[in-house]
Amino acid sequence: MAELNLRGPVHRFGVTSRKDAWWVKPLFTFIGLSSFVIYVTWAAFQGKNYHYESYLSPLYSPELFGDSPHSWFGPKPGWWPGFIPWSPALLILWAPGFFRLTCYYYRGAYYKAFWADPLSCTVSEPRKKYLGENSFPLIIQNVHRYFMYIALFFIIFLSIDVWKALWFVNPVTGVKSFGIGIGTLVLAVNVVLLGGYTFGCHSLRHVVGGFMDRLSGKPVRMNLYKCVSCLNRKHMLWAWMSLFWVGFTDIYVRLCSMGVWSDWRIF
Repeated sequence: MAELNLRGPVHRFGVTSRKDAWWVKPLFTFIGLSSFVIYVTWAAFQGKNYHYESYLSPLYSPELFGDSPHSWFGPKPGWWPGFIPWSPALLILWAPGFFRLTCYYYRGAYYKAFWADPLSCTVSEPRKKYLGENSFPLIIQNVHRYFMYIALFFIIFLSIDVWKALWFVNPVTGVKSFGIGIGTLVLAVNVVLLGGYTFGCHSLRHVVGGFMDRLSGKPVRMNLYKCVSCLNRKHMLWAWMSLFWVGFTDIYVRLCSMGVWSDWRIF
């Protein structure tokens, strides 16, 4: 007599009936985010070669304490713990870092790429239940809206850095004069890309008008909402472009400071 198997199918991680290369996107996301985190961590702990003439790396801006001319309050503070390597970047990187870490897009991206939660649509997961973001530690993701306000100030600081990058000291006379170098353009593009990413934030979209039921009677709020929504439609693109350019900008300033690259002056 034939035995009837009443048990359901055994689900294993990565099982799917999809025939396409569904693993490509999470793989490249994993490689891209891992590379960025590794490089930024390394660059942040260097504490040197982060400025060149009037240029300042965005990973160190604003420079609250430090040895460069961009420092707000002078050199390394005396209260800095001796067991922690000193770097001006360690004082400020936590803010933009948490802004990106808790970003709605990035959360979806690294949940798939790093935690396989889920790895891809219709691909089996390594866990049997989903707890969501209603319990610790993922409930901390809700602080994104507060880090968004801090991130807006960073756009101001980085814009000031671009203004400073328009003025160069004459090595002979010692007088500052207006000019534009390749580094000036690199810093300016960085602000544009970060601005597109930050001003397209889902939380900002909610603040300027998303929580209102009716915008027709609020023309200013309506226009702001449309503007943020326009940037928000390409939020993933802004996120990746700005991520790449922040790293490239630090590399550019760092290599110029080390004498590996020469900063060409346009005029």
